[in-house]
Amino acid sequence: MPESHPTDAATGGTPSMPLPIVLVGPMGSGKSRVGARLAASVGAPFVDTDQRIVDRFGPIEEIFERDGEAAFRAIEREVVAEALRERAVVSLGGGAVLDADTRSELAGLAVVRLDVRPEAVAPRLAGSTRPLLADGGLERWIRIRAERRPLYDEVAGLSIDTTRRSVARIVEEITEWAGGRA
Repeated sequence: MPESHPTDAATGGTPSMPLPIVLVGPMGSGKSRVGARLAASVGAPFVDTDQRIVDRFGPIEEIFERDGEAAFRAIEREVVAEALRERAVVSLGGGAVLDADTRSELAGLAVVRLDVRPEAVAPRLAGSTRPLLADGGLERWIRIRAERRPLYDEVAGLSIDTTRRSVARIVEEITEWAGGRA
Protein backbone atom coordinates (compact mmCIF):
# COMPACT_ATOMS: atom_id res chain seq x y z
CA MET A 1 0.00 0.00 0.00
CA PRO A 2 1.36 3.45 -0.87
CA GLU A 3 2.54 5.68 1.90
CA SER A 4 0.82 8.91 2.75
CA HIS A 5 2.83 11.86 3.92
CA PRO A 6 1.92 15.18 5.47
CA THR A 7 2.18 18.23 3.30
CA ASP A 8 5.50 20.03 3.41
CA ALA A 9 7.49 22.20 1.05
CA ALA A 10 9.84 19.36 0.12
CA THR A 11 7.29 16.74 -0.90
CA GLY A 12 4.18 18.64 -1.91
CA GLY A 13 0.79 16.99 -1.86
CA THR A 14 -2.04 17.29 0.59
CA PRO A 15 -2.28 15.60 3.98
CA SER A 16 -3.24 11.93 3.75
CA MET A 17 -3.01 11.88 -0.05
CA PRO A 18 -1.29 8.76 -1.35
CA LEU A 19 1.19 9.50 -4.10
CA PRO A 20 1.72 8.58 -6.80
CA ILE A 21 -1.79 8.72 -8.16
CA VAL A 22 -1.65 7.02 -11.55
CA LEU A 23 -4.02 7.53 -14.48
CA VAL A 24 -4.44 4.77 -17.07
CA GLY A 25 -6.81 4.34 -19.98
CA PRO A 26 -7.15 4.51 -23.73
CA MET A 27 -5.87 7.28 -25.98
CA GLY A 28 -8.08 10.34 -25.82
CA SER A 29 -9.68 9.54 -22.45
CA GLY A 30 -8.36 12.74 -20.87
CA LYS A 31 -5.44 11.41 -18.81
CA SER A 32 -3.17 14.39 -19.53
CA ARG A 33 -5.83 17.03 -19.03
CA VAL A 34 -7.26 15.46 -15.88
CA GLY A 35 -3.78 14.64 -14.57
CA ALA A 36 -2.55 18.22 -14.84
CA ARG A 37 -5.62 19.56 -13.06
CA LEU A 38 -5.48 16.83 -10.40
CA ALA A 39 -1.81 17.54 -9.72
CA ALA A 40 -2.54 21.24 -9.27
CA SER A 41 -5.46 20.40 -6.98
CA VAL A 42 -3.42 18.14 -4.67
CA GLY A 43 -0.24 20.23 -4.82
CA ALA A 44 1.87 17.57 -6.50
CA PRO A 45 3.99 17.51 -9.65
CA PHE A 46 2.42 16.15 -12.84
CA VAL A 47 4.27 13.58 -14.92
CA ASP A 48 2.93 12.69 -18.37
CA THR A 49 5.07 9.70 -19.39
CA ASP A 50 4.37 10.22 -23.09
CA GLN A 51 5.57 13.82 -22.83
CA ARG A 52 8.64 12.72 -20.89
CA ILE A 53 9.45 10.26 -23.71
CA VAL A 54 9.05 13.03 -26.30
CA ASP A 55 11.26 15.37 -24.26
CA ARG A 56 14.04 12.80 -23.99
CA PHE A 57 13.81 10.75 -27.18
CA GLY A 58 11.81 12.78 -29.69
CA PRO A 59 8.32 12.40 -31.13
CA ILE A 60 6.69 9.04 -30.43
CA GLU A 61 5.63 8.61 -34.06
CA GLU A 62 9.28 8.99 -35.09
CA ILE A 63 10.40 6.38 -32.57
CA PHE A 64 7.78 3.99 -33.98
CA GLU A 65 8.86 4.70 -37.59
CA ARG A 66 12.60 4.57 -36.94
CA ASP A 67 12.89 1.81 -34.34
CA GLY A 68 9.54 0.01 -34.20
CA GLU A 69 6.98 -0.57 -31.49
CA ALA A 70 9.17 -2.96 -29.46
CA ALA A 71 11.87 -0.29 -29.09
CA PHE A 72 9.25 2.28 -28.09
CA ARG A 73 7.81 -0.08 -25.46
CA ALA A 74 11.30 -0.60 -23.95
CA ILE A 75 11.76 3.18 -23.66
CA GLU A 76 8.26 3.54 -22.27
CA ARG A 77 8.90 0.83 -19.66
CA GLU A 78 12.02 2.66 -18.42
CA VAL A 79 10.25 6.03 -18.23
CA VAL A 80 7.19 4.56 -16.51
CA ALA A 81 9.27 2.73 -13.89
CA GLU A 82 11.03 5.99 -13.05
CA ALA A 83 7.76 7.97 -12.88
CA LEU A 84 6.09 5.46 -10.57
CA ARG A 85 8.79 6.12 -7.97
CA GLU A 86 7.91 9.83 -7.86
CA ARG A 87 5.49 11.52 -5.47
CA ALA A 88 3.39 12.86 -8.30
CA VAL A 89 0.25 12.48 -10.37
CA VAL A 90 1.35 10.24 -13.23
CA SER A 91 -0.39 9.81 -16.58
CA LEU A 92 0.63 6.63 -18.41
CA GLY A 93 0.48 6.19 -22.16
CA GLY A 94 -2.42 4.01 -23.28
CA GLY A 95 -0.23 0.96 -23.92
CA ALA A 96 1.95 1.11 -20.81
CA VAL A 97 -0.22 -1.53 -19.12
CA LEU A 98 0.82 -4.07 -21.76
CA ASP A 99 4.03 -4.58 -19.79
CA ALA A 100 3.70 -7.19 -17.02
CA ASP A 101 6.35 -5.48 -14.88
CA THR A 102 4.45 -2.21 -15.09
CA ARG A 103 1.22 -3.93 -14.05
CA SER A 104 3.06 -5.51 -11.13
CA GLU A 105 4.44 -2.12 -10.03
CA LEU A 106 0.95 -0.62 -10.17
CA ALA A 107 -0.36 -3.14 -7.61
CA GLY A 108 -1.13 -1.33 -4.39
CA LEU A 109 -0.86 2.16 -5.90
CA ALA A 110 -3.77 4.56 -6.31
CA VAL A 111 -4.62 3.82 -9.96
CA VAL A 112 -7.56 5.37 -11.80
CA ARG A 113 -8.83 4.16 -15.18
CA LEU A 114 -10.26 6.93 -17.31
CA ASP A 115 -12.45 5.86 -20.20
CA VAL A 116 -14.42 7.55 -22.93
CA ARG A 117 -17.08 6.38 -25.36
CA PRO A 118 -16.19 6.11 -29.06
CA GLU A 119 -18.62 8.83 -30.14
CA ALA A 120 -16.96 11.28 -27.75
CA VAL A 121 -13.36 10.33 -28.53
CA ALA A 122 -13.65 10.78 -32.31
CA PRO A 123 -13.36 14.61 -32.19
CA ARG A 124 -10.53 14.34 -29.63
CA LEU A 125 -8.51 12.14 -32.00
CA ALA A 126 -9.21 14.13 -35.18
CA GLY A 127 -5.94 15.00 -36.88
CA SER A 128 -4.01 12.79 -34.48
CA THR A 129 -0.45 11.69 -35.24
CA ARG A 130 -0.72 8.73 -32.89
CA PRO A 131 1.13 5.87 -34.59
CA LEU A 132 -1.29 3.12 -33.60
CA LEU A 133 -4.19 5.03 -35.18
CA ALA A 134 -2.43 5.76 -38.47
CA ASP A 135 -4.04 2.71 -40.03
CA GLY A 136 -7.65 2.27 -39.00
CA GLY A 137 -8.59 5.45 -37.15
CA LEU A 138 -11.61 5.18 -34.84
CA GLU A 139 -12.23 1.51 -35.64
CA ARG A 140 -8.66 0.71 -34.63
CA TRP A 141 -9.09 2.79 -31.45
CA ILE A 142 -12.18 0.74 -30.56
CA ARG A 143 -10.25 -2.54 -31.05
CA ILE A 144 -7.25 -1.34 -29.03
CA ARG A 145 -9.51 -0.11 -26.22
CA ALA A 146 -11.33 -3.46 -26.08
CA GLU A 147 -8.06 -5.43 -26.09
CA ARG A 148 -6.55 -3.37 -23.27
CA ARG A 149 -9.68 -2.99 -21.14
CA PRO A 150 -9.03 -6.12 -19.02
CA LEU A 151 -5.52 -4.84 -18.23
CA TYR A 152 -6.82 -1.41 -17.25
CA ASP A 153 -9.43 -3.06 -15.05
CA GLU A 154 -6.80 -5.32 -13.49
CA VAL A 155 -4.69 -2.41 -12.23
CA ALA A 156 -7.32 0.25 -11.46
CA GLY A 157 -9.08 0.76 -8.15
CA LEU A 158 -11.42 3.40 -9.59
CA SER A 159 -12.94 3.75 -13.07
CA ILE A 160 -14.42 6.96 -14.44
CA ASP A 161 -16.11 7.55 -17.79
CA THR A 162 -14.99 11.02 -18.91
CA THR A 163 -17.49 11.26 -21.78
CA ARG A 164 -19.91 13.74 -20.25
CA ARG A 165 -18.16 14.83 -17.09
CA SER A 166 -16.36 18.03 -16.33
CA VAL A 167 -12.66 17.87 -15.52
CA ALA A 168 -13.43 19.58 -12.20
CA ARG A 169 -15.91 16.85 -11.22
CA ILE A 170 -13.52 14.08 -12.28
CA VAL A 171 -10.72 15.64 -10.21
CA GLU A 172 -13.05 15.93 -7.22
CA GLU A 173 -14.05 12.27 -7.49
CA ILE A 174 -10.44 11.09 -7.78
CA THR A 175 -9.37 13.27 -4.85
CA GLU A 176 -12.16 11.92 -2.64
CA TRP A 177 -11.34 8.32 -3.58
CA ALA A 178 -7.57 8.65 -3.21
CA GLY A 179 -7.89 10.53 0.07
CA GLY A 180 -10.02 7.71 1.41
CA ARG A 181 -7.23 5.22 0.62
CA ALA A 182 -4.75 6.94 2.92
